[in-house]
This record gives sequence, structure tokens and C-alpha cells, in this order.
Amino acid sequence: MTVLGRLGRWLGAGAAPAAAGRRAFRQFDGAPAAIYAVGDVHGCYTLLAELEERILADARQYAGEKWIIMLGDYVDRGPMSPRVLDHLRQPPADPAIGRICLAGNHEAAMLEFLAAPSPGSPWLQFGGTETLVAYGIDPRQLERRLSRRELGQLVASHVPDEHREFLAGLPVLVETPGQIFVHAGLRPGVPLAAQKESDLTWIRDDFTETYESFGKTVVHGHTPRSEPLVTPSRVALDTGAYLTGRLTAAVFCPGEPIRLIGVEARPKWLGP
Repeated sequence: MTVLGRLGRWLGAGAAPAAAGRRAFRQFDGAPAAIYAVGDVHGCYTLLAELEERILADARQYAGEKWIIMLGDYVDRGPMSPRVLDHLRQPPADPAIGRICLAGNHEAAMLEFLAAPSPGSPWLQFGGTETLVAYGIDPRQLERRLSRRELGQLVASHVPDEHREFLAGLPVLVETPGQIFVHAGLRPGVPLAAQKESDLTWIRDDFTETYESFGKTVVHGHTPRSEPLVTPSRVALDTGAYLTGRLTAAVFCPGEPIRLIGVEARPKWLGP
């Protein structure tokens, strides 16, 4: 079975976590002709759609299988989180391209809220309110002093089960022969199998900027940067789409240097 075939088997089955309480680590002993890793989207559907068009056009130069690996943080802060999730739940337009979506800290926080909606949830303070409004909930309802039960009923009436299931099934790490893809980063000095999910989704730049000890290129998002970081051991791709209007992807092809593909739109906060 081809690499893309194995990928399709677990994606088609819902990509359930390997064990209860722990998201899956996906490890592949082979790699496709090209991998396109995409940084944090944060509800910026228009940028995502434009970037994916550019990726599909670029991928035509490579024969065989290709992957798009999304690095997490699809929801919150930007205006179109539900549409982003609807898009990511579907396969790319090119059947030769598979898509893997990793969990970010915002997906984990949203899923935690959906499991037990609370007016005091921290998620509501760092993007969750914008996401619920994007689902069609009147912001005035969120400003009322709703009970947990009332809030739970309100959320359940607007957020589809398909989105909950998608969030629950996201893996937290993908490893190929040449790269390790995660949302936030790795904890230096800790073997890959022993990495904590909380570090993989939440760790910040409180460590060395090199990942040489892992022997592969570690590719992540999460920590916004004015420019992508590209080194042999580390690639950081969060260019702050919801603030800057910039969404960035990196291209990994055997025997070729790492390339970047980006799209940019004038952010609304800058005005017309």
C-alpha cells in the first residue's frame, strides 16, 4: 500500500487518537514527493483558500503523492473559523494530495470548552468568543449571565457535531524520515515518544532555537514571527495571519532546499 493509501485509511476512519486521553502520534516510514506545511490559520478562511490554490498549482510539478500538513490553530481570533473547519474536513481538490491536520492549543481549548461550556472559560478570552459569534451566536447572548446549562444548550444548538468530532480526532504529531511536524514545538532533551501533549501544543520560545538533537527538521507554528524561521533543524511558520494578513507554507521535497509559499492581504485593523 502506498504512503497516501495508509494516510487515507486512518483519515477515512476518523483519525481517532491512539489511546484514550492521548492524541495520536503518526509516524511514517516513507514520505511523499512533496510535503506542504501550513502555519496557523486562526479563522482566516480567505487566506487559506488562496494559499491552497497556490499549493495545488505548485504540486503539479511533482509526480506521485503529495501531502498538505496543517500545523494547528484553525479557530479563534479570525472571522471565519467554522468555514475553515468545514474546508479542512474535506479532501483537497487534487486526489493525489492528502491532508493531515494537527491539533493546536486553540483546538484543544475549544474542545475542552465544548465538553463543559462555562461562562468563565479562559477560551472565551483568547478567541473563543469570536468563534462562537462566527457560528451565529448573538454576542449579546454571551454578555448575559447565562448558567452553565443555558450556555451549553446555546452552544450545542450552533456548533455541529461534525466539528466536535473533527477536533477530537486530530493527531498531535507527524513524523516522516526527514521531518517532525507539531503545532508548538518539542521539549529539548526529551525523547520523542515521551513528549507531553501539553508541550507539543503550548510550548513557546523559552528554549534554544536549534533542534539538532532530534536529527530531523522540526516544523511548527504557534509562536508568531514577523518572518518565517528556516534552518536545517527548525522551521517556524506562524506569521500571525489574523493580525498581519500573512499566511505561510513551507515546501519539503527530497533532495531540494526548503521553499516558502505565502499569501498576504491587508489586515482590517490597518483600515482601507
